[in-house]
Amino acid sequence: MSLPRPRLLAALALGALALGGCGLQPLYSGGGSGAVARATAAIAVAPIEGRAGYLVHNALTDRLGAAGHDSPRYRLDVRLDEKLSGMIVRSDNSVSRERSVMRARYQLVDLSNGAILLDATADADAGIDIVSSEYAVIAAEQTAEANLAQAIANQIVTRIATRLRQGAASSGATGQPQ
Repeated sequence: MSLPRPRLLAALALGALALGGCGLQPLYSGGGSGAVARATAAIAVAPIEGRAGYLVHNALTDRLGAAGHDSPRYRLDVRLDEKLSGMIVRSDNSVSRERSVMRARYQLVDLSNGAILLDATADADAGIDIVSSEYAVIAAEQTAEANLAQAIANQIVTRIATRLRQGAASSGATGQPQ
């Protein structure tokens, strides 16, 4: 059974009004000149140890838009912890699948007063099949590490942007987190 055209239009209009009043707003409203985009671009990412740290650092810098920022307002400190363990062990005690886990503990520090605005963790994991080719296993482990670094960076940036948006909303149009 289909609704007559006037009733269908009325139902669609009512649905659009209800959806507009739900309070959802885009995180990056205003695009590159919005409060959140400006605040994330003012974050300096501190160096992170190791190969995975290099990957996470680059991913964070790319996502935050902070490359080459002369006067950062915030500093992001990240500590990584990686673990590679055998998941499936065959009857001959050889491993046929590994699990790679990456965890990041991070803090967003306001450089004007040293206050920690955000202290949180992010984690991601991946499964790696162990095959007879050692080269293939090494390549799979490196690919998993790169993918985990991207996932960690995505989680961190989303959490930071949400925190900065909350601060911008609570301080009005200045965009300065409280």
